[in-house]
Amino acid sequence: LQMTRFRNVAVMSMALHAVAFAPLAIKKKNGLHSPVLEHLFAKVAAPPNFTPPEPKPLTVTSIDQLPSLISGSIALALRLLSSVFVLGWTPRLSLDKPVDNEYSIMLGPFLFRDTSSVLAQATRPAQPPILYEYEGSPFCRKVREVAQVLDLTIEMRPCPGARQGFAAELKGRSGAMTVPYLADPNTGTEMFESEDIIDYLVSTYGPPAESFDSKALWPMRDGPFLLPSATFATLVRGLAGSQRQSNARRDNEEMQSLELWGYEASPFVKPVREKLCALCLPHRVVACSRGSANRDALIARTGRQFQVPFLVDPNTGVEMFESAEIVKYLDAVYTE
Repeated sequence: LQMTRFRNVAVMSMALHAVAFAPLAIKKKNGLHSPVLEHLFAKVAAPPNFTPPEPKPLTVTSIDQLPSLISGSIALALRLLSSVFVLGWTPRLSLDKPVDNEYSIMLGPFLFRDTSSVLAQATRPAQPPILYEYEGSPFCRKVREVAQVLDLTIEMRPCPGARQGFAAELKGRSGAMTVPYLADPNTGTEMFESEDIIDYLVSTYGPPAESFDSKALWPMRDGPFLLPSATFATLVRGLAGSQRQSNARRDNEEMQSLELWGYEASPFVKPVREKLCALCLPHRVVACSRGSANRDALIARTGRQFQVPFLVDPNTGVEMFESAEIVKYLDAVYTE
């Protein structure tokens, strides 16, 4: 009888998490709002008199950012720019005029625009696949990079050190605390093993195999380059995101999922991702690598020049740019 009750509780817990990411949210001016489900989540508020900072694209707003930007750039170099570009990246120079809500750069009289020549043929998931992972794991990194290359939005469930955060939920779901672990609500597929996850994502959400060269994925595949480069990239960043932050709120795992627009390789995005992982906050990463269709989507959403990171917090209604300010905001709201 006790075992039956335990199973029922576990099933109910999983069902609540599944419902939390069902498409019941409706949009409001300052973020995402789910009135039907709101009572299920922990409550937080933005800091008193909080005002989002004015966006300043590609600008170092504080000298304190320099060490992080330098180490982030070194990590990017160690990974040989892995996941900077989407699969089928296609740059183009023209004499065309800029188009509203399209990402482009004016280079003198020329308009530079980059897209993907193959991802338009790829299936897009109706709901984001869920990835149990943590920032410091080289095997989780390769899966995140492939998601960026495929221009996929992924729901992250941080499990720092594979023992904290959502690790208990993962064990209840899979029987083990092993990451990465993928759960795809669109197909019902769930699996361990980074190589198997990559194979699944490419075959399910990638373009036809004949339309691209598989060598484009070699930095993310097991081999003599992956483990040392990914490990050193993590060490350069001081193992950030590999442990739960000591003063993180105890109910952070119960929060609504935050939304982070950005890409794995960006030195500006990296500190925000590390902070979300250290705080054990569920979050969706909307891929924005070079050539991503999501760059156009972000411009249309914000009405501004493209800039990442961009954070949407449905728990407080806050939407904001600026890496260093986002990190300060997260610490202010999600620590005790």
